Amino acid sequence: MDDILIAAENLCRDYGALRAIDQVSLTLKRGEVLGFLGPNGAGKTTTMRILSGALAPTAGRVRIAGHDLLESPRAAKIRIGYLPEHPPLYRELTVDEYLYHCARLRRMKNGAARAAVKRVKARCGLNDAGHRLLGNLSKGYQQRAGIAQAIIHSPAVVILDEPTVGLDPIQIREIRALIRELRADHGVILSTHILPEVQTVCDRVLIIHAGRIVLNSAIDQLAADTGWRVGFARPPSIERLKGVPKMRNIQAVDGSHFRFEAGEDGVEELLRAALAENWGLTELTRQSRTLEEIFVQLTHGEQPAAGGAPS
Repeated sequence: MDDILIAAENLCRDYGALRAIDQVSLTLKRGEVLGFLGPNGAGKTTTMRILSGALAPTAGRVRIAGHDLLESPRAAKIRIGYLPEHPPLYRELTVDEYLYHCARLRRMKNGAARAAVKRVKARCGLNDAGHRLLGNLSKGYQQRAGIAQAIIHSPAVVILDEPTVGLDPIQIREIRALIRELRADHGVILSTHILPEVQTVCDRVLIIHAGRIVLNSAIDQLAADTGWRVGFARPPSIERLKGVPKMRNIQAVDGSHFRFEAGEDGVEELLRAALAENWGLTELTRQSRTLEEIFVQLTHGEQPAAGGAPS
């Protein structure tokens, strides 16, 4: 249990009659980078605000490193570092002044604050930027400063909301490398719209849509859950195929071909049924899917509740 840094159970958040998130549950382990995905309006930002302690849930609970976020907010929040999509920077301060200010806000004494500033500057590649004004820095260095303030108090949990948005390719690679390094000492939640980024740096992916979790899977498991295309000379109904054990997400391609997801055991169940009921198997082809294809399948064509959900 010491390795569970976030345990969120059945989170709900209502805005009047609109339910933005509904029964959202997730965990984050020490040393793990969790990719948190969702289309605009899915409830992703609402969930992250709740996890960071910036917004109270209507129902449900969150424990941060064993501390209930509502019952023991100070003990829980001191273990959280948060970088919102728009970093909370004071453009008229230098990097050193800003980070020292953030350390003091975290109740560090003078000596500890200065040591923390030195540590996070080295960690985030800001050693040469200490005396520069934040307002004069490039977008990439501003993001580095934002990440530095999020980890200056050595939190157990680091929540990053779109940390690479607006960066050039070189800056994106540098921030991704930094996120991978954070895994060694923290648990990290990464919210992003850049799907290849999730496959590059994350251990696990969570997809939210219309306020509900629709996928929670290890990245390597996505490759293991293979898609298949099957054809029959005497095809059964799609309802009959849905009755075959261990086959999932069955879709008709045309009158005689179908797509589905299954492991090897599910394929064996299909072959047994096809032989026993004389469907006349004509094709069985393995089809790999990208995270983008999975994302589109899970979110395409479904709409949030009327009026649109807050993000």
